[in-house]
Amino acid sequence: MTRKSAGIVPFKRWSGGMEVLLVHPGGPFWRKRDTGAWSIAKGEYSQDEQPEAAARREFAEETGWEAEGDLTPLGEIRQAGGKCVTAFALEADFDPRTLRSNRFEMEWPPRSGRMQSFPEVDRAEWFGLNEAREKLVARQRAFIDRLEEVL
Repeated sequence: MTRKSAGIVPFKRWSGGMEVLLVHPGGPFWRKRDTGAWSIAKGEYSQDEQPEAAARREFAEETGWEAEGDLTPLGEIRQAGGKCVTAFALEADFDPRTLRSNRFEMEWPPRSGRMQSFPEVDRAEWFGLNEAREKLVARQRAFIDRLEEVL
């Protein structure tokens, strides 16, 4: 069965153009990665949940912010690992300094027997569309193109 995720691409307009809010994954694997490592705030959902509801839930879990307002569908992509991601756009203006992500535990360092807790998202940042394309994992870049098309 194909794993499915849903997420939200917040955007804001200003006189110089548009910016989107991306999140950087937490944990030791991603600590030193930047270009090609950022993502939209997203997470997995079951067949019992609708993608829009899952996107709102996951956005709140990963950022601490409520995604209030109308969501604009940006379609679905298949990531390199096979997971299908459905995204929605939301015009909003969140302050990255107020990010509050949920946490996960993993053994770290590997084979140490010690469990450590890490934020699922360690930071969020607004990027212009061209820079966002560079920062995003490769397959999610299509969401930036689709955002430009629908707006």
